Amino acid sequence: MLDSAVTSKNSPPRTKHGTAMTKRLRVIILALEIFFLSVCIQIIPTHVSEARNIASKSTRVNHDIIKGIELLYDWKFEEAEDLFHKIVAEKPEDPAGYFYLAMVTWARLASGFWSSEMVDQYGERIDKAIFIANKKIEEDKEGAFTYFYLGGALGFKGRFQLMQQKWLSSFFLALEAIKALETCQKMDPTNKDVLLGLGIFDYYTARLSGVLKFLSYLLIHQGNKEEGLRKLHVAADEAIYSSIEAKSLLLHIYLFLEDAHYSKALVLAQELSQRFDQAPRNKYLEGVAYIRLGDEVKYREVVDFFKERASHQNSKEKAVIWGRYVHYLEASHCLVRRQNEKARSLLDTILSEPDPKLDPTMLAWPLLKKGMSYDLESNREEAVKYYQKILKLKNGAGAQFLAQRYLDEPVQRGDPFLAY
Repeated sequence: MLDSAVTSKNSPPRTKHGTAMTKRLRVIILALEIFFLSVCIQIIPTHVSEARNIASKSTRVNHDIIKGIELLYDWKFEEAEDLFHKIVAEKPEDPAGYFYLAMVTWARLASGFWSSEMVDQYGERIDKAIFIANKKIEEDKEGAFTYFYLGGALGFKGRFQLMQQKWLSSFFLALEAIKALETCQKMDPTNKDVLLGLGIFDYYTARLSGVLKFLSYLLIHQGNKEEGLRKLHVAADEAIYSSIEAKSLLLHIYLFLEDAHYSKALVLAQELSQRFDQAPRNKYLEGVAYIRLGDEVKYREVVDFFKERASHQNSKEKAVIWGRYVHYLEASHCLVRRQNEKARSLLDTILSEPDPKLDPTMLAWPLLKKGMSYDLESNREEAVKYYQKILKLKNGAGAQFLAQRYLDEPVQRGDPFLAY
């Protein structure tokens, strides 16, 4: 896992200016990570039927890859792992299979499984994908999609280093990723999938440039938030392999980063929750969108949905996982409505029966939200206790990044992550 030791080891020197800069940077880092729990896979296909309908746009549609990533979206990691191993065995010289094996590990991390073994596996797999792509290029056997997967792998490695606060190396990797994606685009101008990576870079470098001006001088490519959003929308509407992830990313942007765009977020959450109904995260985000829109009736319908799904699961473990989302969504609602004591009661219900092995997310994140509730009441001493508890967990499930930030700076009213 990326625990507090990793985070602190790679932190910048704590000068007065450096501390303030680090605090602001953590906001941006978390912005990059907010799509983590939604199985954030950069190269995501459209649904099988849609891919078949648009197959005429490209002769390279691989339906095995499409099937594999759909398995990831429904949290069927072992089945996806087997399928991608098969793809690697069939085409060991192609970077695609290696890239998607790395995405299986990324998906496990995204859903809360931050063991040290998983982190190490991710690093090994993403490096392997980069190596295979570069080897193919060196042997003059590359095609447009070789650069496509090289750009994706470099981008993911950069994001991972950014999370470890390795600022400069992450940006140099990002520049390499963009160069590969632009090469892909030049070789195949009709390729809309590359617009996901290019859009991400445009959007987030625009946000970063407002925080650290000197980074702008390191970037050949200047950020543009509006252009980034435009590219992401084109990818969402027209890409073959990147459509769904572009929608997932836009959902998180509109729900947590852009003010007054909750209606746009709702439409995206509804689509994703209906399409991938075996994983609860998108349905939870649909409920958050209703909370932000002030639609109490629809919000209650989502709560009831979770209750019904919990009651119809074919195993006790799955029933409990879906049931925890009932209390978690209600707790988020309470935090947004400043009902902190009630929120803590709901979170305590979740924490009374933790399952760090099968459901680590619902241990770390309820602890985080309890800490946030105390910060909202200016009870800093109690809030810090909960943030520190997260950093001591063997698996912080991704909550450790926010916990570290809130140790430096208390939660404020209106913080978008109250409903995360």
